Amino acid sequence: MKTSSSYTAIAYLFLAPALILMGLFTFWPVGYNAYLAFNDYSIVDATATWNNFEHFKYLYHEELFHDALKNSLIFLLVVPVLQVAALLVAKLVNNKLPGMTFFRAAYYIPVITAVPIAGVAWLNVYRYDGLLSWFLKTIGIIQNDVNWLGEPEIAIYMVMVFTFWKGIGYYMVLYLAGLQAIPAEVEEAAILDGANAWQRFWKITVPMVKPTILLCTLLSTIAALKSFQEVVVLTRGQADTYTALYYVYAQAFTNFNFGRASAAGLVITFFCVLLAIVQFRFFGEKK
Repeated sequence: MKTSSSYTAIAYLFLAPALILMGLFTFWPVGYNAYLAFNDYSIVDATATWNNFEHFKYLYHEELFHDALKNSLIFLLVVPVLQVAALLVAKLVNNKLPGMTFFRAAYYIPVITAVPIAGVAWLNVYRYDGLLSWFLKTIGIIQNDVNWLGEPEIAIYMVMVFTFWKGIGYYMVLYLAGLQAIPAEVEEAAILDGANAWQRFWKITVPMVKPTILLCTLLSTIAALKSFQEVVVLTRGQADTYTALYYVYAQAFTNFNFGRASAAGLVITFFCVLLAIVQFRFFGEKK
């Protein structure tokens, strides 16, 4: 007869491949990044020299990093808009009407479109004489063409629109799964009690998909703070769209200052963890 320790050993044996992969490709890189943040690393001879908190002191006083971090925090404005829109779209496509399968697929197409390909399409939309300028001139909102990605006051928001378009389908699918897990009897009972559509949405749908809201908000917040691909494709950090993760990339692969890049990465991680704690306190189960 097998003992509990035998079952534990068998369980860890099945977990071993996944744990080894996580150790090699997740825990080791994170730990080594934290080590490099406190060192001056030379790529020539692959040596690291301990320098205490010098990289963090530099980041504390550097205006470029402050601007990059500010832009990443501004990028968080897309999170609530994206989540509300994704939940409303999921509620819409959850109806059992003809053609809903097509609309679900259509909303998801941007998610599976590679960022470089989508970026080329949106560059044509945003260019000085592109589709957006033509449309707004046609309906009389603007009189002259606008360089949407070249104006520092609006460029970051144009990148956020691209992020919104790219991500709404992904969060829609997650919310759709949460909505379909709600028992139909609950909403039917509310209808019999005389609840209107808004009351059913606010009193039944939102509370019952609260775990999904937490998950989607957390994923969206981290993605916003880590915004990089869209910046590279659309602006390459120009016109006041220089984000914190783009700063990490530039320090590591342009300036070859891996220690400073690692320190900046830890700062970004700190903000991710801090915002995650706040969201768990707000959306998590109250005891």
